[in-house]
Amino acid sequence: MRKREAQAATTQMGRMGAEDPSRASGRASPGASDRRRVRSGSPFEKTIGFSRAVRAGNRVLVSGTAPIWPDGTVDPDPYIQAKRCFEIIEAAIREAGASPEQVVRTRMFLTDSAFAEAVGKAHSEAFGPAAPAATMVVVKGLLDGRWKVEIEAEADLG
Repeated sequence: MRKREAQAATTQMGRMGAEDPSRASGRASPGASDRRRVRSGSPFEKTIGFSRAVRAGNRVLVSGTAPIWPDGTVDPDPYIQAKRCFEIIEAAIREAGASPEQVVRTRMFLTDSAFAEAVGKAHSEAFGPAAPAATMVVVKGLLDGRWKVEIEAEADLG
């Protein structure tokens, strides 16, 4: 049964555009067969070397998510930015086989404490019933000056 599960995981990883570098060298890393990567198409995925999300066993870890629309625009409103981040996060979580109700942890990075209420409102709308452990941190800046918020999330399928 394990061999069949490993083959299914490898097939699934291939469909998601994932590659396990340890397999390329012929070495299997521990837990590699139960790791799946979710790609979003961000140009930074290749240049920085990251995935939008990674499912490792019963955990789904979503990378810092910026409020970018498909056409590259960014709405200046912090509430709209947070809503956009949560839309992207939800899509990644679902693609990895989880749901918003399974989110157990979020981290919100804000460029101004004045945005806390707006971002908190969007967080409550996205994850209210799940009531995940949550942290808001005010930072000096984010990668793009238009971004007022960037958000990470973790889900537990166990």
